[in-house]
Amino acid sequence: LRGLLNRTSVPRDVVDYIVYGTVIQEVKTSNVAREAALGAGFSDKTPAHTVTMACISSNQAMTTGVGMIAAGQCDVVVAGGVELMSDVPIRHSRKMRKTMLTLNRAKTLGQKLSLISKIRPDYFAPELPAVAEFSTSETMGHSADRLAAAFAVSRLEQDEYALRSHTLAKKAQEGGLLLDVVPFKVPGKDTVTKDNGIRPSSMEQMGKLKPAFVKPYGTVTAANSSFLTDGASAILLMSEEKALAMGYKPKAYLRDFVYVSQDPKDQLLLGPTYATPKVLEKAGLTMADIDVFEFHEAFAGQILANLKAMDSDWFAQNYMGRKSKVGAPPLEKFNNWGGSLSLGHPFGATGCRLVITAAHRLKKEGGQYGLVAACAAGGQGHAMIVELYPQ
Repeated sequence: LRGLLNRTSVPRDVVDYIVYGTVIQEVKTSNVAREAALGAGFSDKTPAHTVTMACISSNQAMTTGVGMIAAGQCDVVVAGGVELMSDVPIRHSRKMRKTMLTLNRAKTLGQKLSLISKIRPDYFAPELPAVAEFSTSETMGHSADRLAAAFAVSRLEQDEYALRSHTLAKKAQEGGLLLDVVPFKVPGKDTVTKDNGIRPSSMEQMGKLKPAFVKPYGTVTAANSSFLTDGASAILLMSEEKALAMGYKPKAYLRDFVYVSQDPKDQLLLGPTYATPKVLEKAGLTMADIDVFEFHEAFAGQILANLKAMDSDWFAQNYMGRKSKVGAPPLEKFNNWGGSLSLGHPFGATGCRLVITAAHRLKKEGGQYGLVAACAAGGQGHAMIVELYPQ
């Protein structure tokens, strides 16, 4: 948030509302948008709320802001997302929690000693948060493995795509294209000045890794999966009239967006396939009109399965109720500055990164329309059309 203020010089008191997305919530800061806003020096008169929609939480934050502006409720909204994967809340077991709450209400020493005597060693086993579906109890990695198998995506294809992501991210970083990173001093450690998960390897090294989820026959490994990381993002939204009146030159329009949902068991990660044709129709565009594609890379297998599904008439007709396929994005326009496989995936923050990267690529590459898409836990998905502001 401070980085956004420094970059844009927007006066704190001009911001009407702040919306943030997050996934793994810390109880002490359940409305992290409000706590962060106060910490960044925004007026205590500026309302703020937090949203959660798995991996598309900051997408939801942005579109919530767009809706508030479109409804005439606000002129200026700051939206973003945050995730602190290196320090996730770990809970006691339910039996231990229940005992401790009861102990807190006990009035006599005898009652307290009686409750303490009932505690068994297994009560101390912690409950670790898992990237698993509540409705199916299946981890996202297992879903990715099954999806890759269903669409006949080989281990070789996945490793090749992951290597592409890291290689392009390294090239973009060294070329000075990833300029949105705000330096951050980690307490007790060095200052982070750039994304530090970009590690181009070799097909030989990647081929040595064992399956991470479905053992021993799976194809999803640590090398072709996005890694969990800490991160936060922020984006400044205004109506065009307000931006121009304040002397700002906008980067891009957030033109149209859609959200979709499907079966969380077999189609957990196919959100982009379902959302892309809908957002194109909503915007009156075709795939040929899109100059820049920025899709969230949860797993290489997930990306490649989506590309195959988008390029399948059979899938469109049998699962989507459509007469024909939408078509797969051409790779020469796709995630050209790397993606979540190489840059990392702080759940709540990724959406804003996708949007601002699309805007910067449009400007750099001379395009007009960008398409952002992402899958999310719960079998949900999102797509958005980003249009470059006239230069």
